[in-house]
Amino acid sequence: MALYLLYESASGYGLFLAHGLDEIGQNTEAVRNSVSDLNRFGKVVQLTAFHPFESALDALNQCNAVSEGLMTDELRSFLELNLPKVKEVKKSKFRLGIADTKIGSHIHEVTKIPCESGEFILELLRGVRLHFDRFLKDLKPGDLEKAQLGLGHSYSRAKVKFNVNRVDNMVIQAIFLLDTLDKDVNSFSMRVREWYSWHFPELVKIVNDNYLYAKVAKYIEDKSKLSDDSIPGLTDVLGDEDKAKEIVDAAKASMGQDLSPIDLINVQQFAQRVMDLSEYRRKLYDYLVTKMNDIAPNLASLIGEVVGARLISHAGSLTNLAKCPSSTLQILGAEKALFRALKTKGNTPKYGLIFHSSFIGRASAKNKGRMARYLANKCSIASRIDCFADTASTVFGEKLREQVEERLDFYDKGVAPRKNIDVMKIAIGSSQNKDTEMETEEVPTEASGKKSKKKKSKAGAAENGEPMAEDEPNIVTNGEAVENTKSEKKKKKEKRRMDQELEQQDAQNGFSTEQDGTVKKKKKKSKDGDEDGEDLQSAADGKKKKKKKSRSEDAE
Repeated sequence: MALYLLYESASGYGLFLAHGLDEIGQNTEAVRNSVSDLNRFGKVVQLTAFHPFESALDALNQCNAVSEGLMTDELRSFLELNLPKVKEVKKSKFRLGIADTKIGSHIHEVTKIPCESGEFILELLRGVRLHFDRFLKDLKPGDLEKAQLGLGHSYSRAKVKFNVNRVDNMVIQAIFLLDTLDKDVNSFSMRVREWYSWHFPELVKIVNDNYLYAKVAKYIEDKSKLSDDSIPGLTDVLGDEDKAKEIVDAAKASMGQDLSPIDLINVQQFAQRVMDLSEYRRKLYDYLVTKMNDIAPNLASLIGEVVGARLISHAGSLTNLAKCPSSTLQILGAEKALFRALKTKGNTPKYGLIFHSSFIGRASAKNKGRMARYLANKCSIASRIDCFADTASTVFGEKLREQVEERLDFYDKGVAPRKNIDVMKIAIGSSQNKDTEMETEEVPTEASGKKSKKKKSKAGAAENGEPMAEDEPNIVTNGEAVENTKSEKKKKKEKRRMDQELEQQDAQNGFSTEQDGTVKKKKKKSKDGDEDGEDLQSAADGKKKKKKKSRSEDAE
């Protein structure tokens, strides 16, 4: 029985015929030894046909189809043209050796060509791959390597689905910048306080917030110019009239020294820079919140955007965080304390970055370690859902947060929490309901398009003088899920029949109302029902008369 080998290369499909397999006895070791030597391997395997790819795009499409286990039209025509014909009645006198069993099953289903795969076939294909450039004499040196490199790059780009909205590197950079801005804004605000306190030292005790202090310092400029007329402006800045009056009163009896106009200008410019940095910090925080809701919505809804971003940045990426077990995630950020405890044989840390979560602060001192372990468990689940789920949603994160809240109540009040499997079933059901709602939202848009077409046709009919029937509005709510498309088609057919009947009736009577048509139909149905009832009554009376006759005959 002849054995053909199908080899998918970067430049095209190759078909090889293996000779002398009976002499070898299909020994894998013998084939493995003969693979390295081209003189021995060339006697066993010979090239019979080669189909080159038309372009790089064609090569990519063929490679994608082969990787998914599908046979393309080009591959089918190539095999049917170069292989012996397969007869359904008789057994085939050849076999086709392939590397992947998925595409082999598809080839056998479509073309009935017997396919075979195994260690023996793989060893033969390994030899073909090793000496492929020697079999093709027309190939120049380096052409096959260029084709493999180009196809490898394009195939990798196609396989790795790059989503711009789910780049966790932006979150890492944003949280680093946010931490740096916090330190800088605090240090600059302290510098503004210290600088302006030489001029107006009483303002520090009145205004505690750093941002408001810089704003007030920029508004006041020179304390000697403050008067009762500046109270409304200070009230707009501070939002508190009592504090504004207190500032004006303190300025009248201030102990600070006078500053030159140039010094006051420099203080104002520096205060303006601090205000700009604070505004930018707020915008950056909003950006971080939106990016976290895009990348890791469940983790953000469970533990918060900032703590979740710190975990992602410390792990390196969302994928690395998803790979971490909950025990590692629990002490993430406390590596120094962990190794110090291992070195000194002391107590290991109970929590790392997750200590900044509000759940750990709400737990009692004796339950903080338990709460950290439980919260780390839920965070690892949420990060894996965010990393590997196809659609982003906050359903699982909200349910996991409810579980953490129940665990807190269990530690404080002794209320038994729900089981994890029950909560996950509810979460899966709610996520499926959301998907169906998204699908049903698309249905009314199609219906509205059809309504507009009907309105246009009605308007054209009215212009031509034709009578038109009033259609009842079809109200489709978002909560109603359409299960079967067949029932919709039946309803549409019935509506068309109703419209045709109404048009006929309107043409006869000279008026068009759908309500009258429905009333008439109901009357027809009632008449038909009455006729059926009369027939049933007459049949019953006939049966009674027959029974009476039979009884009278028996009595005689």
